[in-house]
Amino acid sequence: MTRPPHSFKYYDLIMAAFVCVLLCSNLIGAAKAAQLTLPWIGTVTFGADLFFFPISYIFGDILTEVYGYGRDRRVVWAGFGALVFSAFMAFVVVQLPPAQNEFMAAYQPHLEAVFGNTWRIVAGSMIAFACGSFANSFVLAKMKIATQGRYLWARVIGSTIVGQLVDTGLFFVIAFVGIWPADQLVDVIIAQYLFKTIWEAVMYPATAAVVRFLKRVEGVDFYDRGTNFNPFSIKV
Repeated sequence: MTRPPHSFKYYDLIMAAFVCVLLCSNLIGAAKAAQLTLPWIGTVTFGADLFFFPISYIFGDILTEVYGYGRDRRVVWAGFGALVFSAFMAFVVVQLPPAQNEFMAAYQPHLEAVFGNTWRIVAGSMIAFACGSFANSFVLAKMKIATQGRYLWARVIGSTIVGQLVDTGLFFVIAFVGIWPADQLVDVIIAQYLFKTIWEAVMYPATAAVVRFLKRVEGVDFYDRGTNFNPFSIKV
């Protein structure tokens, strides 16, 4: 008799939330360079998605820690597909001839300004997101085995250090080289990377609480022993 697959209560909800955060952070916030003047630090330039995109890495940590690399890989590819569709839709919407009226005459240039660079943003997002997410998940999964499931804080922060370095560097180079001034681009990359890593550490108590909750209600604590880490596979 074939053993029925394990049914999870929250896996699909986490996948949907992950894809939502990924799309919103890349299409709403990624193209804007924002500035804040902070005490003792001065003016800091950063991508406007800074406060939201790291949530996707928290989801990645939770998915890998609880459900394993294979199920996190499926979520990553779901997000990848959503980014591809959003790029296609943005291209079609921008290219369609606008209606001949005063409102659309003013609206079309703004639409092109916001979404006209979408192909570079999404290309950068897809490449950086896939490379960074798989690096994050791989490091966490291997560290879990090496630590025998102890030191969750070290796995979460350590995997983020690697994953965000890959993700942040690739995304901004692909999406904005030649668009933003070089010195501003470097400042944004450094600020983004440091903030995302620190933010992950600050959010660790919440991450750990969610991990404990899911392990208890789902009845699973996956170790990736014998896992095929090929990122192009979608098998669990």
